[in-house]
Amino acid sequence: MARPAALAGDAVRLTPIPTSARRVVLPGLVEPDGLILETGPLDVPGPGQLLLAVEATGISYAEQAMRRGRYFGQPKFPFVPGYDLVGTVLQVGPKVDASLIGARVATLTKTGGWATHAVVEARDSVLVPAGVDPADAETVVVNGVTAWQMLHRAARVQPGQTILVHGANGGVGGILIQLGQHAGIRVIGAASPRHHDALRAAGVEPVDYNDPNLADRVRELSPRGVDAVFDNIGGPMTRVSYGLPAPRGALVCYAIIAGVGDTGGLVLPFVKALSRVLLWNALPNGHRATFYDLWAGHRTRPARFRERLEEDLGHVFALLADGTLKPNIAARYPLEEVAAALTFAESRTVNGKVILLP
Repeated sequence: MARPAALAGDAVRLTPIPTSARRVVLPGLVEPDGLILETGPLDVPGPGQLLLAVEATGISYAEQAMRRGRYFGQPKFPFVPGYDLVGTVLQVGPKVDASLIGARVATLTKTGGWATHAVVEARDSVLVPAGVDPADAETVVVNGVTAWQMLHRAARVQPGQTILVHGANGGVGGILIQLGQHAGIRVIGAASPRHHDALRAAGVEPVDYNDPNLADRVRELSPRGVDAVFDNIGGPMTRVSYGLPAPRGALVCYAIIAGVGDTGGLVLPFVKALSRVLLWNALPNGHRATFYDLWAGHRTRPARFRERLEEDLGHVFALLADGTLKPNIAARYPLEEVAAALTFAESRTVNGKVILLP
C-alpha cells in the first residue's frame, strides 16, 4: 500500500457507518470459556487511522500467551485480543488518502483484532492483492512477515543451504517451510510425530521435537550442521539449537513457548534469553544468534519499519496471489465461537492457523 497521502479536513467516510461493534474481551486470567462477547460503541478514526470492517482475524501464539498473562508487554486486563486482521476500509481519518475507502487491507494490530470492526493505524496496514480471499490473506499477515524477515533479513539463508524449523506444523513454521523451499533451501522440520506424514508430503525431512537425541538426529541429516535454526521454543531447547548451526550459521529465536505455562514475572525470562544471545554472539565460533522482534523500530524508526513491512508483506502477498504460497488454515470459526476456536488452537494438535470470521 502506498504511504497514506496527507489530506486536510475531517474524516472521509462511506455511509452508513456502524456506530457499534461486536468484540471479544479478555477480562483476566481465564480459560477460553471465560472470554466475553460484548457490543460497544465504535470510535471514529483519528489522524492517520482507518475504520475497517473485519473480514478475518486469527489465533496465534501471542493470544494464547496473553490469556495466561504470559506475553511480554501485553496491556492490562481487560482488553480485546487479536494480533492481526484483514478487512475492508469503511472510513479514513484526517491525513489519510480517501482513495483507500473500499480497499481491502491487512493490518498488524498486536491487540484489537477480535471484533467485527476496528480502528487501526494506516501505517501498519498493507493492501491485499485483488482476488485473494481474506481468510487466506490472514494466514500470512504476522506469520508471513515474521517468516520472510527471519529467513531473508535475520538469517540471510541462501539457495542450497539447510535450515531447521522448530514448530514446523505451526503458522510461522508452515510459511517458513514454503518460503524456504521456494528459495531453493532444504528444510528439516521439528514437530510431533503426528505431523510427520504431512511434513514429508510437503517435502520436509521431519524430526521429533520431543526426541532426547534431537541434536544427534539433526546431525545425521546434516553432518556439517544446518545453516540456520528457527527456534520458537526457548528454554533448554534453545541451548540445544545453538549447537546445531554450521560454521557461520545462524540461530534465530522468535518466541519462548516453553515459558507460557510457567508462573512468575516475565522480565527475567526475557532478560535471560537476550543475555544468552548477546553472550553467544561474543563467542569465537562464528555463529550468529538473534532474538527476532517483529516490532523492532516501530516507534524509534517508523519510516524504516513501514518501508520493510510494505516490502516484505508485499513479497509474501505476491507469492500467495500467484499460488506459490499455499494458505494453511487449520479451522475456521465464527467470532461467536471464539472459546471453541481458542481451545482448539491450544490443543497442540493444530496444523496451520485457526481463523476467526467476524
